[in-house]
Amino acid sequence: MTNRPSPSADRSQWPALAAAGVTVVLWASAFVSIRSAGEAYSPGALALGRLLAGSLALGCVLLIRREGLPPRAAWPGIAISGLLWFGVYMVVLNWGEQEVDAGTAAMVVNIGPVLIALLGARLLGEALPPRLLAGMAVSFAGAVTVGLSMSGKGSASTLGVLLCLLAAVGYAGGVVVQKPALAHASALQVTTFGCLVGAVACLPFAGQLVSEAERAPLSATLNMVYLGVFPTALAFTTWAYALARTTAGRMGATTYAVPALVVLMSWLALDEVPGWLTLAGGALCLAGVAVSRSRSRRVAAPANPASPVTPATPVVAPSDTATSTRETGASDVGGRQG
Repeated sequence: MTNRPSPSADRSQWPALAAAGVTVVLWASAFVSIRSAGEAYSPGALALGRLLAGSLALGCVLLIRREGLPPRAAWPGIAISGLLWFGVYMVVLNWGEQEVDAGTAAMVVNIGPVLIALLGARLLGEALPPRLLAGMAVSFAGAVTVGLSMSGKGSASTLGVLLCLLAAVGYAGGVVVQKPALAHASALQVTTFGCLVGAVACLPFAGQLVSEAERAPLSATLNMVYLGVFPTALAFTTWAYALARTTAGRMGATTYAVPALVVLMSWLALDEVPGWLTLAGGALCLAGVAVSRSRSRRVAAPANPASPVTPATPVVAPSDTATSTRETGASDVGGRQG
């Protein structure tokens, strides 16, 4: 008999799934907004402006909710994730998006869930079943395909792919260290102070931000503010809310929906669509996560392991060895943002 989650268990997952959905849509829009704002702002200045806008929005909400400072135990995870995810990730992603199109950037960055699975297994003790290993292999093949599809455009395109790969590393590291912090602090606290740490790390770009803001068109500045308020303040908070209620690997896998959304948004807003080989690489990435998130059915041990036809008189064979049944299954370790 196959075990199925109870209806109440399914309903309890809906808030986390809805939060993850909000995150995915807003992070997909971030890739497009970065391309637009990046025409007027340099990578570091754009990251700082985005983080300042996000910190201001989050700080206001934090004060209204009166949540205060996070507990001391949460600060290591907040500080490291702030440096890696809010700091390094955003700067190199902005830089990378100046070298490749938005859809390609999203596809390459989304090998991050593979790295999350590896780091989660090593640092958080999450399982690493064979299906996940197979999915990672397929996803890596997709990332290589994307890189090869861009190599024909010169060294700048290769640089863009490498920068997006570095962004994926920062993203993965940030997720894995953020997960333990959420055991001690709320999603709002972790996001707010992580964003502040990232803003402080990007302060060396303050001079660039001031000088570029003076001559930047209003549309670029509005895109920067949008990045701070929605894909950062809102989307990172909904991400943290969902991450606190599932594994880092499984949460990371949800971001594989981002590339498809980015391609659609890029076509509508920027009139750019990746080439066929790039799309093929993205499809491999999606196929890889599909494999990594699949799992064998959990089979419950039968109440009576005897044959279907029960004899009238039970026969006890002392020499026989009782066979124990083991429940088989794979943990949901699967896997941006923007």
